[in-house]
Amino acid sequence: MSETPSIYSHNLKKYVGGCHCGAVRFEAELDLAEPMSRCNCSICTKMGGTTTQVPPKTFRVLSGEEHLGEYRVGDSPNFRKFCKRCGVQCFGGGYVEMLGGTFASVNVGCLDGVDVALLRIQYWDGYNNNWEAGARPQPWPLHQA
Repeated sequence: MSETPSIYSHNLKKYVGGCHCGAVRFEAELDLAEPMSRCNCSICTKMGGTTTQVPPKTFRVLSGEEHLGEYRVGDSPNFRKFCKRCGVQCFGGGYVEMLGGTFASVNVGCLDGVDVALLRIQYWDGYNNNWEAGARPQPWPLHQA
């Protein structure tokens, strides 16, 4: 497993979260002072989530593994896990070399006691596969004018 420590904060704190119905519970270490991510690709636009990458070794499903379904786009190595009871997409993971290899991702809206409206957000242009442009503080349009 490849992991680039520099992409993760050194001020990690453990958070617990879960799906809407409570069947799935997980924990992860992350830094809410760092910017969270939103993307305009087709799946992120449909999901409407705010996510953050977490060190894979700090992520753990606490309960409800049997209630998890998985969604992948085509043969992508990247996946999203959702609760088969309530449908909430809680977390994901996969492999992206630019992220240091193997990664875990958490839907920040699923964390207990976290108000996403109070967090700093960065935006990615996944719709245009424009990852090299990096994140920016304002949303990317779905269609370039």
